[in-house]
Amino acid sequence: MRIEQVSNNARRTAGAKGVLMLFTAVFVLAACNDRSNASQVSFMPSETASSAPAAAAASNTIPAQNSYANIVERVSPAVVTVRSASRARAPQQHPFLDDPAFREFFGDRLPQQPPQARRQSSLGSGVIVTADGYILTNHHVVDGAERITVETTDRRTFEAKVVGSDQPSDLAVLKINATGLPVLPLGDSNAVRVGDVALAIGNPLGVGQTVTSGIISAKSRSTPGVSDGSFEDFIQTDAAINTGNSGGALINTNGELIGINSQILSPSGGNIGIGFAIPTSMARTVMDQLIKTGKVRRGQLGVVVQNIDTDLAASLELKDVRGVIVNSISAGSAAERAGLRRGDVLMAFNGTPVADSNALRNNIAATAPGSEVTLTIQRDGREQQVRATLGEFYAETARAERSGG
Repeated sequence: MRIEQVSNNARRTAGAKGVLMLFTAVFVLAACNDRSNASQVSFMPSETASSAPAAAAASNTIPAQNSYANIVERVSPAVVTVRSASRARAPQQHPFLDDPAFREFFGDRLPQQPPQARRQSSLGSGVIVTADGYILTNHHVVDGAERITVETTDRRTFEAKVVGSDQPSDLAVLKINATGLPVLPLGDSNAVRVGDVALAIGNPLGVGQTVTSGIISAKSRSTPGVSDGSFEDFIQTDAAINTGNSGGALINTNGELIGINSQILSPSGGNIGIGFAIPTSMARTVMDQLIKTGKVRRGQLGVVVQNIDTDLAASLELKDVRGVIVNSISAGSAAERAGLRRGDVLMAFNGTPVADSNALRNNIAATAPGSEVTLTIQRDGREQQVRATLGEFYAETARAERSGG
């Protein structure tokens, strides 16, 4: 409107027509350039490579996000607080209480009542994944609980039951008796890139629902020294995660769930910017099985493997540092039946290159027991394919199979 008005004024003033027309032309050109630069900010740099230098410079500028309030307002009602209570026996104060000589010496000064059980409580978070009350959280939040309650952001409290809990993945599914609940949609964690913005939502230290922001720091992480050998494919983030965030949501800027917050790495027990979330690619598979059958079944190959480094690759005459080497094979396992040998290099599983031992283990576990799979191996300097029918993994073998498949 301002451009048209300037143009109309120029036509009314005949004596200064040439000057005003020149001014109008310059103003219109400047306005067009402003609009051009503004629109180009939303494109990738490769799409503006042929533009003028000034426009190219503008396209390399990452637009700042001033607020995530709209996203948080939309998704936060789907994140809940999970409280669990269990009974634990108090430690006996006098370990020699039943020794006759000990009782004779102290006489009636000893307490006569047996130790009483005491109630323990824990605090965590959860994510509503269906409108009829299914909630995804961590196994360690509800492990051993006798009573579980769920508190929503609108201050309602529900009794919850455990539909299924899976220690190897540290995931659990709860159910509350409610309908029409807000739901946090599951996003594609495989599409997440290092450097993407991430928001963590939960109830840290019981202060109430809290939102923190950060980025995706790394993908496909395991936590040596922290883990007990469970299945891990963590998304690492520097968004602040503390006690009480467990089971809460890690979301992207589209408001989609990309991970369930699970662990932190810290010498002090507090947040230092190294947090881990279970990706939705794993959570979706575990959740579906828990809802359908109450348990999770995983495939097992029956090998213990070792990652390959530069020196090992050179000694094996490998062109690239990739794959894993078989160190041992369990008797009667799928690997033994398929004819795998100690010293074989596993290069690919069902056509997917093997990055390391953890990735191989997760891929095997994500495949149903009884499935026939194709293993690409290198043996005696030659690449070949081997077919194997997977056995079944059992949780009690998790520690022993820490480095294997």
